[in-house]
Amino acid sequence: MPELYAFPLAFAVSIVIGPFIIKILARVKMGQKISEDGPQSHQAKAGTPTMGGLIILLGVLVGLVPYLSTTRKDNPDLTVVLALMFAYCFLGFVDDYLTVRPIKGVRGISSKPKAALQILFAAGFVYWMSVTGHDMTLSAFGYTILSGIWYQVFAVIFIAGMANFVNITDGLDGLVSGLAVAACFPMVAFLAGWDGFTAILLGLMGACIGFLWYNANPAKVFMGDTGSLAIGSVLPAIAIITHFEMVLIIAGLVFILDGLSSALQWAVFKFTRITTGTGKRVFLKSPVHHHFEMAGWPEQKIVIRFWIVGIMCASMAILYTISYRPMQ
Repeated sequence: MPELYAFPLAFAVSIVIGPFIIKILARVKMGQKISEDGPQSHQAKAGTPTMGGLIILLGVLVGLVPYLSTTRKDNPDLTVVLALMFAYCFLGFVDDYLTVRPIKGVRGISSKPKAALQILFAAGFVYWMSVTGHDMTLSAFGYTILSGIWYQVFAVIFIAGMANFVNITDGLDGLVSGLAVAACFPMVAFLAGWDGFTAILLGLMGACIGFLWYNANPAKVFMGDTGSLAIGSVLPAIAIITHFEMVLIIAGLVFILDGLSSALQWAVFKFTRITTGTGKRVFLKSPVHHHFEMAGWPEQKIVIRFWIVGIMCASMAILYTISYRPMQ
C-alpha cells in the first residue's frame, strides 16, 4: 500500500525543507504585516515570514510520489482535486505577496474579486463532477437531503466556505496545523478503496505536523493564505467526491464555528448600528479565538483547547461514520 508512505515522507520533507524555505522567505523580505485591528500582542509577530504553506504543499506533493509511481490506472478525480488545491494555493500566494508588497497602497487582493475567484474555482470543480457522471446527492444520518442543482449549489458553497473558514481560523500559532490533522483523520480511517485521496490526506497530515515544528508558538513562519486556502479547499473537495461531506462537517466543526463567529459579529454590528445608531458586538473581537485572547487567555492555552475540541469533533465524526457508513 504505497499511499501509506505519504505520511512519513511528507513529514520528513516538511522538517528538512522547512529551514530552507524560511530562510528564503526571510531573505526576500516576505514578512507578515500585522493588522492594527488585531490584538496588540500580535504586533510582536510583525516581520515573521509568511507563505509557509509552500512547505506543506511540497510535503504533500512529495508524499504522493510513492503512490503515483506505482499506480497502474489513470485517476482523473485525483488530478482535478490537486488542480483545485493548486488554484486556491496560487490565489493565496498572490494575496500573501500583495499583502507584503502592496500595489499603490492596496494590500492583498480585495475581498470581492478574491471571493469571486474562489467561487469560480469551486464552480468549475462541481461542473466537472456533474458532467463526468458523479453522484450529486448529499446524505446525512442515513437520509438523502439534497440532490441535483441544490447539491451543486451546496458543493460550491461548501468548498468556498470551508476555504474561508480555515483561512479565518489561521490567526494563532499552530492552530490550523493541529486542527487540520484532526479533521483529516476520520476520512483517512474509512476511505478504503480511495487510495489516491488517502495518500493526499496522509500527506497533508504528515506535512502539517512537520510544519507545526516551525509554526508552534512562537512561530518562525506562518502558513499564510498560501497554506490555509489550499488546506481549506482540498478537504471539502475530497469529501464531496467520496461523499464524506457530513464527516468533514463534524470533524471540521471548529473551523466552521470560528469562521461563522466573524460573520455573526459583522451581522449583529451592522443590524444594531442600523436599528439603534450604535453598533454592538457579540464578541470582544472576532473571530472567536481572538475573543478569548482579549479575555486574557494565553495564546498557547487557546490553541491547545481548540485542538482538544477539534479532536473531540473528529471522534464524533468517527462515530458518525461507524453508525451511518456514508461510503455504502
